[in-house]
Amino acid sequence: MALEPDEPEKIDATFRNGSLTAVGIILGFSLSFINRWVSNPNDWSRIDILPMILMVLGIAIQVKVFSDLLARDSLLAAKYDRARRMFMVGFLIVAVGIAIALVNDILGISSQAMLG
Repeated sequence: MALEPDEPEKIDATFRNGSLTAVGIILGFSLSFINRWVSNPNDWSRIDILPMILMVLGIAIQVKVFSDLLARDSLLAAKYDRARRMFMVGFLIVAVGIAIALVNDILGISSQAMLG
């Protein structure tokens, strides 16, 4: 069946569902990580603000993407591709936040211990 000239390209629902599962798993990991980090009984310092802001921002983007993928129109290829790109941006922002927090911990300049 050929597409009508004015009909937008769509993706298969099964493909979108797999992506939705992957996004959900990574979002769950991100939320779990930040929960463990925030629940740490150590005192916070100013150096902890940057990684926290980055992680919260990245998680917010991941939640938005998760919501977008749950929408009915997420089967449109253009909307799916945008959601996929935005997820990677959110994922990378969280990764940078975690990396900064880890470096701060390794260098001993943060009171929030990541390594134990």
